[in-house]
Amino acid sequence: MPQIPVRTGVTLNYEISGAGEPLLLAMGTSGSLQLWGEVTARLAQTHQVIAFDNRGLGGSERGTGPITVASMAEDASALLEALEIPRAHVLGWSLGSAVFQEMALAHPEQVASAVLFGTWGRCDGFQRSVLSAFRLPYVHRDMESALAVSGLAFSPQLLDHPDFAAMLEPMLPAFPQNEAQMQVTVEQWEADLAHDTIDRLGGITAPTLVVVGEQDLLTPPWQAKKVADAIPGARFELVTGPGSSHGMHIERPDDFTKVVTGFLGEQSIGR
Repeated sequence: MPQIPVRTGVTLNYEISGAGEPLLLAMGTSGSLQLWGEVTARLAQTHQVIAFDNRGLGGSERGTGPITVASMAEDASALLEALEIPRAHVLGWSLGSAVFQEMALAHPEQVASAVLFGTWGRCDGFQRSVLSAFRLPYVHRDMESALAVSGLAFSPQLLDHPDFAAMLEPMLPAFPQNEAQMQVTVEQWEADLAHDTIDRLGGITAPTLVVVGEQDLLTPPWQAKKVADAIPGARFELVTGPGSSHGMHIERPDDFTKVVTGFLGEQSIGR
């Protein structure tokens, strides 16, 4: 996959597929771009999809300075600049959705529309407890425990599947692979916990879709609904039923893609 230096001082790993209006994807905590699974190829049927690794994970450099949601938003903005894409639709999952909240506020001219998947504006007590549980194994560099806790990102139905372990195996390369990447992941969890845009979301002008699954424990539906309520004109989509987990795009790629492309089909960059 190609890499490109950007103005924030790092070289980012990215992949472009498909044709059409550009759609930038930002990954969630601890993941590299392969964790988008089938969704990338499905979205590439209607858009030019640009997926990238956040700094310090996958094939992207760590660079210097703190990792915050705002600093990662600058990386995403800088990637579009480096690729000479003045304006794009954006789709962020979990941490990536927080990144695109900040980017839509700081660089509204770059964001044609936003899909915030599994999102929140400020941690409440429940979410803080869950995210802290995810963070701890990375602090202790215990990958076995980290993967065990990661099961909470999936639905009860998938976790009860007799082949769950075999199904998880192909995803393992998308998780942190060494000490440095585990440390970056700790910093990402801390960025998640510190994320706070709820009082600023009214400033987002891009057409916005907030989508969440009813079984999502990491970014619970009531947290996502607060974001939708705070963004003027935002659309809220609650996906229900089996597989409507935080990893819904992996468990229900057809349904997820249909929701996203339905919204994006109503948006146009309008050069």
